[in-house]
Amino acid sequence: MPSLGADMDFGTLSEWLVHEGDTVHRGDPMAVIDTEKSAIEVESFDDGVVETFLVEPGTRVPVGTPLATLAPLGATAPAQRVPAPRVPEPASPKAGAAPPLRHHAAELGVDITEVTGTGPHGGVTRADVDRAAAAMREEATRASAAVALETPTPEAVPAAPSTARVSPYARRLAKELGVDLAVITGTGPGGSVRADDVAAASQPPATETAETPVLEAEQAAAPAAAPPATATPERTARATIAALMSRAKREIPHYYVATTVDLAATTEWLRRTNKERPVSERLVPAAVILKATALTAREHPELNGFWVDDRFVPGDDVHLGVAVSVRGGALVAPAIHHTADLDLTELMATLRDLVKRARAGRLRRAEMADPTLTVTDLGDQGVEEVIGVIYPPQVALLGVGRVVERPWAVERMVGVRPTVRLTLSGDHRATDGATGARFLNTLERLLQHPEEL
Repeated sequence: MPSLGADMDFGTLSEWLVHEGDTVHRGDPMAVIDTEKSAIEVESFDDGVVETFLVEPGTRVPVGTPLATLAPLGATAPAQRVPAPRVPEPASPKAGAAPPLRHHAAELGVDITEVTGTGPHGGVTRADVDRAAAAMREEATRASAAVALETPTPEAVPAAPSTARVSPYARRLAKELGVDLAVITGTGPGGSVRADDVAAASQPPATETAETPVLEAEQAAAPAAAPPATATPERTARATIAALMSRAKREIPHYYVATTVDLAATTEWLRRTNKERPVSERLVPAAVILKATALTAREHPELNGFWVDDRFVPGDDVHLGVAVSVRGGALVAPAIHHTADLDLTELMATLRDLVKRARAGRLRRAEMADPTLTVTDLGDQGVEEVIGVIYPPQVALLGVGRVVERPWAVERMVGVRPTVRLTLSGDHRATDGATGARFLNTLERLLQHPEEL
């Protein structure tokens, strides 16, 4: 069981994405782990053959517990450990199908062992799986039509259930979020319902435009009646956050430095740049601030890393954590890896994908394991200033408020300029206020020249 954050002591194996006897390579998704905040895909650490599952789905185990064993490539898992209904005979070319293809088949409800392969040596291809799924839907449609023709009073008969395929994880997520699968239009191959569709159906109607920042942190909640004593995912997530933040405030001697930055240059540059882009590819101020923050962190590495064993350990690169609110009011901060090396177009696309998958519970292990500095942006919630709590073992956090038009003096002339309030929370064990001030000065300088980011 991998550690997916400083606040994680246990994890629940939600589902295996591979079978015993499968060949996997480093980076292939193997399992879905349910933490107290989100569901996360865990990849294989090495190449090999899945030999034995040591933990069954639904089991909660401590971090560090072995989940499965891998044999070297070329080895074959013991025959008695391979469930016959799930794994084809080793001689069949279908046994060599890559885990992503088997996962794709499972999402569509297709038994890959029953699919006729058209690939080399009779191997099953993605197109074969899609054709099999389409044939299943057509058969289901014909059966529904036949039933309708034979029923004289259709209004007296309950509506037939949807024939859309639903992935096992999407079905579990729908139950957890209270979403009716019958009303969801699937966006997966062949109209299949995926976890993304369920997550989208559970959200209130969106009101933001393409110009609205897409970063989110915790929603401000109105006072409510005391929750029941029964444990729920929401209460568990809040309890986890409470424990981590209590630890952070108790152990980390915070200091805070803040500045108000003139965003006129950034706003004007975005206006010119976005005129030449399709709506779906337009940039938002949040992306520019993230890129500038990453470059600043590279210039000030003493704020980009971890406090471990009473000493500062610098990060291997800048992996910015982005605070995102997810199910039940929980907060996660997955990492955008090598943020400083991404151009703004790549960063914007990565940011949108990360937020979407975070809300759908499809984050990956690596994205949760190693953020080196976190950015929390509450600007889209109308907040002008964010004074955040550092996420241990990190040593800094940048809070970003909303863009506000303020009177601003430029060359002794007063005008109205778009501005943003930036607040750095620092760990006084690793740095001091002077270091934090230099960080903000560098960040402000970069934001005055967005065309160079």
